[in-house]
This record gives sequence, C-alpha cells and structure tokens, in this order.
Amino acid sequence: MSPSDKVQIRTVEVSAELPVFICDLSLIKPQLDRAREGIEELRISHPESTFSNVKSAYMSPWHSHLLNPKFSPLTDSVVTIAQEVSKSHLSANLQSLNLELVVTDCWGAIYDKSNYTQIHNHFPSEFSAVIYLEAHEDSAPIIFAKKMHVKPKPNMLVLFPGILVHEVPETEGRRVVVAMNLNKRALFDSVKT
Repeated sequence: MSPSDKVQIRTVEVSAELPVFICDLSLIKPQLDRAREGIEELRISHPESTFSNVKSAYMSPWHSHLLNPKFSPLTDSVVTIAQEVSKSHLSANLQSLNLELVVTDCWGAIYDKSNYTQIHNHFPSEFSAVIYLEAHEDSAPIIFAKKMHVKPKPNMLVLFPGILVHEVPETEGRRVVVAMNLNKRALFDSVKT
C-alpha cells in the first residue's frame, strides 16, 4: 500500500486573484508572420489536427516549435517577456534564483465559425500564452475563471498562470493563434559553491 492510499485528500475551493498579462506584439510582427508560415507548413507536413480540448478547424502538434524552426523567434520573445513579467510584476528575478523559463509545448490553432475550446487549465505549467496572429472583429473572447473576458486583437499576447481555468466559446469570426506552455528549469550548472 502506497502512502497516497493512506491519505485522504479533500478539495477546498478558494477564490484567489490570479493575474493576466496582455502585451501588444506589433513591434515583432516579422516573428508573428514567421510563426503563421510555420502553422501553414505544419498543415501540409502534419495535416491531421491534434486531439485535444481545442475544437478548431486545425490544431498543429503539441511540440510544433520542435518540428518547425519558424516558431523559435516567437517562443524566444515570449520567454523574454515572461521573465520580465516575473521580475517586474511578480517580484521574482528568475535568473538570480538560478531558474530559467523554457517552452515545453507550443502549437498553432485555426478557428473558423462555430469552433471553440472547452474549459481547461495548463497545470503544471508556470505560464501559458496565447498569441493572436489573426483575430477578426467578431471572434470570440478567451474567458478566464468564467468571469474575465479578453477580446482578442491581432498581434496580442495574453500571458497567464498555467493553473488559471479558461475557455473559448463558439466563435463567429476567424482567429489564428499560437499557444504555448512555459515551465521553470533549474540552472544547477551555474550555481556557485
């Protein structure tokens, strides 16, 4: 019998404020355009949508950033932004703590009319990110914790804690996104003794 078989676990729901960070990525439009090209190339090389809670016209594989190098400039930028957010808004200088953020999952999704995403979270990821490459005026919002609605705009990054539940209701307008999960990694090789 394992220790977990002996311990009873109960869930207590606590309402907690979790931050959502929004950033305009218009200044790195070439990186967004390259990621968009990467999605189209993966639609050819990996035409079957990945099975998930994303019910879109197309979803690329979970590790798209490892399959197509056109995602790398964007993933690198999102990591840099998330590290700055950690330092300036969450009081955690990851580098001084011998930690770094790495993208562990990255995928593209193309939503057409009536496509949606079921409610879910990205635990155990530290951060999750959605980058809107395209977002028509009538595309559906991303909804956090069933109450906060964020209307997508082209070139917009939404960065949030991976544990935060979110969903996308059926959309009227087209939207094309790159989503990713970021996790902390210890830098043991840089620890001075």
